[in-house]
Amino acid sequence: MPDQLPAILRKAGEVVLMVWVITLPSFLIVALAPGDAALSMLRVDTVALSQSEIQAYREQMGLTDLLPVRYWHYLTGLLHGDLGTSVMTGQPVAAEIAQTLPATLLLAGSALALTFVLVILLGTVSAAFRGGWPDRAVSMFNYVAASMPTFWLGLLLIQWFAVDLDLLPASGWHQGLGLVLPTVSLAAAIAPPFIKIYRQSDGETVNKEFVRSARSRGVPFGIIRSRHVLRGSLIPVVTMMGVSLGSLLSGSVVVEAIFGLPRMGKLAVEAVTRRDYGVIQGFVLVIGLAVLAINLLVDHSYRVISPEVRLKGGARA
Repeated sequence: MPDQLPAILRKAGEVVLMVWVITLPSFLIVALAPGDAALSMLRVDTVALSQSEIQAYREQMGLTDLLPVRYWHYLTGLLHGDLGTSVMTGQPVAAEIAQTLPATLLLAGSALALTFVLVILLGTVSAAFRGGWPDRAVSMFNYVAASMPTFWLGLLLIQWFAVDLDLLPASGWHQGLGLVLPTVSLAAAIAPPFIKIYRQSDGETVNKEFVRSARSRGVPFGIIRSRHVLRGSLIPVVTMMGVSLGSLLSGSVVVEAIFGLPRMGKLAVEAVTRRDYGVIQGFVLVIGLAVLAINLLVDHSYRVISPEVRLKGGARA
């Protein structure tokens, strides 16, 4: 443990820096927004207020303080779970987001898990039968899925499985069944580039020295692929998945709208159209922290996936 302390402190410092990088833009969204923040909060277009009342509200909300002071008050509020108040509903932003965030994270997490399964299955088939008809079939799936807009795929799934076959609900949760079509729609849209990455990585991994050595000792190639090639080929896929989380979350906003799910995406869109900067600020902050947390999990997953990374980590320690 003492030997690992410098690495732990370095990682903790990186996390603190990243949290600061996330909180600063979310604060500036409101602080530097065009127009008068006090007027937006008070909605004086519907209520007649005097200039003295508006000025008193500015002072009460700290809008007349210097930016560094306002930023400090914003950070201390975050430590107490205070994300501000929505001007649309008058409710705390934290409560507004808490009502919709679980649904969005559940959809994104389910789509990510299904994507992982598709990448392993289709990527392995494509690599194992390189140049054959299975490889060409997977390539055709990639081209079709990548070129089809997410909303169009979602509408097709609704028509086939909800309308024509009447197997699954077209919208809503329905005790979890409503999550099936949105998950498939989102996973099919984001999986193609990861399948291509896995196929290329598989081709590089099978030519490495440890694979050739195992084959020369008579180890069946099926065992080599499942125990060693799979793990090595997943490293670039996991890396790219961590980088692409923002796209995944933005894609879930579109899918949520198509399938009528209780969602964070609707909250964000309404906040933008109504200039509810407090909700926008909270949305940016929560999504940024979620991406940061998942990327930390991705970093630690390398040690599970690759024995080489574990050995290098042990050598550094």
